[in-house]
Amino acid sequence: MDKFDLIVIGTGAGTHVASQAANEGLKVALVGHGPTGGTCLNNGCIPSKMLIYPADVIRTIQDARAVGVHAEINEIDFPAIMSRMHAVVDKARTNLEEALKTKENLTYFQEKAEFIGDYILQVGGESGRTITAPKIVIATGARSLVPPIPGLLETGFLDNVSLLDLKALPASLIIIGAGYIGCEFGHFFSAMGTHVTIIGRSPLVLKGEDPEASGLVQKVLSLYLRVITGHEVVSVEKRGDKKVVSAKNMEDGKTYQFEADEILLAAGRRSNSDLLHPEKSGIKTDRNGWIMVNEFLETSKKDIWALGDAIGKHMFRHTANYESEVVSHNLLRSKDKDDREAADYHAVPYAIFTHPQVAGVGMKETDAIAAGLKVLIGRAKYMDVAKGVAMAQEHSLVKVVLEEETGRILGATVVGPMAAELVQQVVYLMNTEYQDLMPVIKSQVIHPTINEVLVRAFSELEHPIHQLSRGQ
Repeated sequence: MDKFDLIVIGTGAGTHVASQAANEGLKVALVGHGPTGGTCLNNGCIPSKMLIYPADVIRTIQDARAVGVHAEINEIDFPAIMSRMHAVVDKARTNLEEALKTKENLTYFQEKAEFIGDYILQVGGESGRTITAPKIVIATGARSLVPPIPGLLETGFLDNVSLLDLKALPASLIIIGAGYIGCEFGHFFSAMGTHVTIIGRSPLVLKGEDPEASGLVQKVLSLYLRVITGHEVVSVEKRGDKKVVSAKNMEDGKTYQFEADEILLAAGRRSNSDLLHPEKSGIKTDRNGWIMVNEFLETSKKDIWALGDAIGKHMFRHTANYESEVVSHNLLRSKDKDDREAADYHAVPYAIFTHPQVAGVGMKETDAIAAGLKVLIGRAKYMDVAKGVAMAQEHSLVKVVLEEETGRILGATVVGPMAAELVQQVVYLMNTEYQDLMPVIKSQVIHPTINEVLVRAFSELEHPIHQLSRGQ
């Protein structure tokens, strides 16, 4: 049995912990059976945004008609777009692999690992090696959820991993799932020229998003592709050279059929813990298989931590990076229990790169009201400021949520171009000492810029309207 000071399982954000520990002289084992770099680098954030940016360019050219610019797109070189994406990902992965393999104090096992006992892992199957360490970090990520839809496996489908290997653009595509992956790739493929149909169970796309934002996204997306909400997929079959999806309308109970050349499954994510068998080391999971942790990201087993998608909370790479810093502190620098750092999730930002772009941070209006908080809501549209008028941005929303008594900023949601950049400003405000508007009130705002729409939302505060509209 090979003994280490620390074992890190997962080569995404887990590499940060492994690297810091090795820098401090610990003998570290890093284990990962998938492509080096984890989901974000290989089949998540990086490749998807490499693909989606060209789609954004296409929509910008098409939308330019609103400001009097009439342009034509002569050609969309799908193979070139895919090749460029692969070149960037491959280079980044190769560089990371070389850095890990040559790092002092770190042994990199590119093998599958599973627990076989307390603090003991089998690496590379029964014929592989057994390793152990008194401290372990689990950062094993997640994978696509494949629901038990009759005929789905037999008919075949793409997911966020396999679609990256497409050599040719499908003429038509049905996307099962109207969440962020479905809406992002719906935007991508429709911009490329594919006839896209998105089918979702919820009444609106982007379940869990602010209803006003979801309604606005659905309205705009529907200009470019077919959006079918309130339908549950009940079966999939092959019919000639086409794939047919049957979906039941949740309102009238009738079943409708939709046909396309290909299917993209975007029905959610599931835990990878079934591959790791954490229960063999006394590590508890919830009923869905996510690793359970406390506020210090400690599992139920002493000196074993978990972070990132493996814990099933906020599945964003930037959050996983933050959690890796929390774990690194508690593992390497915490002297006692009172010196531990707790993870702070009050201002977790995110962005959904569909068309229009969506971004948010913190609580939504519905969250705050459900929590019994007395709040003020501010709303604005890009067209409320000069830059938005210049951009002819008819479909947009900026919405902020503040605690009425203290003025503390609880959250924000933005729909429109540069939504992520606008929300990031709110993230900074929510991490100031008082988490209030004072930095905005004391600041000059460049005119005319789209930044002014955020100020406008903060200046239009009112008590919430309990009956939310769908967004205009």
